[in-house]
Amino acid sequence: MIKVFKEVASLDKKCYEHYHLSEDLLMEHAAMGLKNALPTESKKILIIAGNGNNGADGIALARMIEPCHDSEVYLPFGAKSEMAILQVKRAKSVGVRFVESIGEGYDIIVDCLFGSGLNRALDEESKKIIHTANALQAFKLSCDIPSGIDISGSVFSVAFEADKTVTMGARKEALYSDEAKDFVGEIVCAKLGVETAYYEDESHTGFVLQKSDMKLPHRIKKNTHKGHFGHLCVIAGKKQGAAVMAANAALAFGAGLVTVVENEPYVIPPELMSSSSRPSSCTAVCIGMGLGNNYDDEYLSHFLLHHDKPMLIDADLFYEPIMIEVLKKKNIVLTPHPKEFTALLKQTGIADISTDVLQKNRFFYIREFCKKYPHVVLLLKGANTLIMLGDQLYIQPYGTNLLSKGGSGDVLGGLIASLLAQGYTPCDAALTGSLAHAFSAQNFTKNSYALTPHDLIDGVKCL
Repeated sequence: MIKVFKEVASLDKKCYEHYHLSEDLLMEHAAMGLKNALPTESKKILIIAGNGNNGADGIALARMIEPCHDSEVYLPFGAKSEMAILQVKRAKSVGVRFVESIGEGYDIIVDCLFGSGLNRALDEESKKIIHTANALQAFKLSCDIPSGIDISGSVFSVAFEADKTVTMGARKEALYSDEAKDFVGEIVCAKLGVETAYYEDESHTGFVLQKSDMKLPHRIKKNTHKGHFGHLCVIAGKKQGAAVMAANAALAFGAGLVTVVENEPYVIPPELMSSSSRPSSCTAVCIGMGLGNNYDDEYLSHFLLHHDKPMLIDADLFYEPIMIEVLKKKNIVLTPHPKEFTALLKQTGIADISTDVLQKNRFFYIREFCKKYPHVVLLLKGANTLIMLGDQLYIQPYGTNLLSKGGSGDVLGGLIASLLAQGYTPCDAALTGSLAHAFSAQNFTKNSYALTPHDLIDGVKCL
């Protein structure tokens, strides 16, 4: 896991006060971070620099790569900060060229216009600059945060479309908003004169997950039988295929037994069991996907409230009033998509908002929900999946547009529920299930539009 922060000004301040590093020295390391991120075949480079310290990072970069690269600096608003003025003097002393407009023929565009300090709407001139830069056919590199994205991760009508973003010192939460996903590209972190362990403090913001955080349910013991690996009960509803998909995913991900509970006769795959009631040997319950209105309140109450088994809850159930009682239980994982989460927020009295408002404030509302229900694991689906328990937030950044297809969420539910049945804690099940789901999609080698839920299930077998 990698720590993530809302802001790093306090961490920079620690460098000045505790490690006796100057602002100038941190800027030199920031510029070196940008230099190291340039493609090795760099030819003609344009650095678009703002009038503050983000721009100063870019001007310092220009000095560092002169005369090894054919580079130019575009300084549309002049230099205003003390460091920007100093860096202009230094750059000019080694012959860095400053241009009056954005031309063509560049191989690389470096965005140092605003960075993480943006706290206002863009003016028309800034919008025009960003639009012009985006239109150029070149590799695009951003300093800290792509210009046009504010500290909360919201996009001000337009933002620089980076292929790579070099974030300075530590990773910022804003880089992982769903809105930012199409603008940040690959995210790398530049060190600012001290090792990460010295630069960072304890994070009260959260963590970005890595592949190494995925703890697959490998079977180690040899003297075992199917009962050792849990018995998942999946409740089928109006759209029976959703439950079968979740059940197949659960079986592929290690559950020893999977039973589909149904109140109508269905034809299900032979490797799955079926029943009209919850089996006594059940170790976890998976309910919600494709449920519809097949069950009355009494039946739902039986499956949701009158047992102490871990539960994965998804989809249609988030619209049901019984959720208020369900949220009092422990050992539950909720996996809503944004529209379902807005329904849950309304039911719980936290907020009555549109999906658009939620998407612009995902970090805020997931924290509000988990503040009220600190014992519940909430997984909010999105371009970057957010998982939270209590005050601990985890960002799973490996989502891909391949997953934008019906049934993907059912597979995710089945993977997490399978781990619950095998004895994982709700939080660990959500983390590993989400990562496995994402990397199964990442490993898909056919056309981006072709991924199906069955491909996802096949993919988790090969992780």
